[in-house]
Amino acid sequence: MRKLALDDEILLKVEKPARYIGNEVNSVMKDKEKVDIRFAMCFPDVYEIGMSHLGIQILYDMFNQREDVWCERVYSPWTDLHKIMKEENIPLFALESQDPILDFDFLGITIQYEMCYTNILQILDLSQIPFHTTDRTWDHPIVIGGGPCVANPEPLAEFFDIFYIGEGETVYDLLLDLYKQCRKDNVNRMDFLKKAAQIPGLYVPILYQAEYNEDGTLKAFYPKEEGIPSTIKRQVVTDMDASPYPKAPVVPFIKATQDRVVLEIQRGCIRGCRFCQAGIIYRPTRERNVNRLKEYARIMLENTGHEEISLSSLSSSDYTQLKELVDFLIDELKSKEINISLPSLRIDAFSLDVMSKVQDIRKSSLTFAPEAGSQRLRDVINKGLTEQTIIDGAGLAFEGGWSKVKLYFMLGLPTETEEDMKEIARLSDRVARRYYEIPKEERNGKCQITASSSFFIPKPFTPFQWATMFPSEEYIRRATIVKHEFLNQLNKKSLKYNWHEADVTVLEGVFARGDRKTGAVIEEAYRLGCLYDSWSEQFSNERWMLAFANTGVDIDFYTTRPRDLEELFPWDFIDVGVSKNFLKKEWLHAQEEKVTPNCRKKCSGCGAAQFGGGVCFESKN
Repeated sequence: MRKLALDDEILLKVEKPARYIGNEVNSVMKDKEKVDIRFAMCFPDVYEIGMSHLGIQILYDMFNQREDVWCERVYSPWTDLHKIMKEENIPLFALESQDPILDFDFLGITIQYEMCYTNILQILDLSQIPFHTTDRTWDHPIVIGGGPCVANPEPLAEFFDIFYIGEGETVYDLLLDLYKQCRKDNVNRMDFLKKAAQIPGLYVPILYQAEYNEDGTLKAFYPKEEGIPSTIKRQVVTDMDASPYPKAPVVPFIKATQDRVVLEIQRGCIRGCRFCQAGIIYRPTRERNVNRLKEYARIMLENTGHEEISLSSLSSSDYTQLKELVDFLIDELKSKEINISLPSLRIDAFSLDVMSKVQDIRKSSLTFAPEAGSQRLRDVINKGLTEQTIIDGAGLAFEGGWSKVKLYFMLGLPTETEEDMKEIARLSDRVARRYYEIPKEERNGKCQITASSSFFIPKPFTPFQWATMFPSEEYIRRATIVKHEFLNQLNKKSLKYNWHEADVTVLEGVFARGDRKTGAVIEEAYRLGCLYDSWSEQFSNERWMLAFANTGVDIDFYTTRPRDLEELFPWDFIDVGVSKNFLKKEWLHAQEEKVTPNCRKKCSGCGAAQFGGGVCFESKN
């Protein structure tokens, strides 16, 4: 019988002990004596969130297809267990075997958002792995990071041995085979890292040197020795149908954030919103074959017992076979009481018709993301959405029986004026007004329009990577302007407005565009007790401000400082496939309020065609 790493006495003291016991349906058990490599796959957040992440499910399944590898899972312990583990010196362990992470060959950490950075240090700390790669030996796992935040890995450079730049299905086999050979040949750890750096897409930060100008900007960034590549090229899956996909994903013991089968219908987005990092770094758009998706849906539902299936994509409406797939799912699942979740849809007649078949209209709300209140600002950000489209979509929804609508906006966008801010309230009111144009006897209850504002964060590899941010007080001032404008609206009783935390936004901005110097802030913040910073009840801005003060790092340098078009950025050594010249052109188009057509309407020559396949080559087939 498998022995748990935590005894019953400890499990009874913590919230949701099922987070830590493993042994879930479809989890993979192997004989550790019969494998060559043990890989701990980590999501640095609580179990319920980590278990909802598709990327880890894909890699977990892919690694475990190899007979010589056993991939297990580990998540951040919640604060109650964290305290006990520190006090009693209990090492962090993997769910499947309950063995300490220190016993593993690799610790792979997916980095999904900037506010999980202190949780990464928690994982290393509880695993008893030195924070800095310079202090590690073969007694410690190779720590490798991947995910969207490695578009700029520099704030975390000292904490990781390797960063995997790109999509995980591509070169991991090369790395694992290299590791086996190096261990067999008694190669030392540093020489292994040098060999790993030769594999496309693998960035080994200890092998690179950063130099700075007197004003603190980056002067140069280069390999420390011959033979190490100066540019790291993002790895991309060119054939989505040939890539691995988990047909029996692990089923959590407790309710996860997304407790459902997830069907990734395509990767990438054709839209080109200038604020959106995912829309750039996942280019080109590549679809999965509709018949393959039908097969996956049947098998995954059978293997999991889930009662809901979600179609995953950055923009599901742009999947060319969506109607065929949805019609199949509705027909296939109607007798099985399985719900269909359709996120990222444009609100049009087809989408509403589908949603009316799969949702309880009285309970559900529809989501629009205008991002900006005025048409001028929507053109600046290249949203490709007119006010008429928004109002018409809302009208179709209201006539179809919906009465609840969520509207998502951003504040602090480049070129934003006070008039643009006020238009958030006015557009929300016009949406509500469209509801009241419906005869009273045909309405479905009370109209409820909930508008939410996040604050804009300039991200690497977007046209807005040159944009300035604002201090938190300015974000709050802008949100207050919007709030007051809501009070002036005719339909204010039907309107509700809320906004994101400004302090968190500023920190996300620092680490989104940070350099190696910001790593000291993360380490100091963790020392001061910062953990689970994306959770409002755990976040402490005071501790973070103290960390900046203690390390002498200037927040304004990374947020409010203007950036020259020719400035060398900490992430410029990465080739994501989209050229910096294209991003510059889009930055200038934004200031001219000039709209760029989506990828299917017209190729803008971003550079992603170099990867082959996908939307870049649709017209050639």
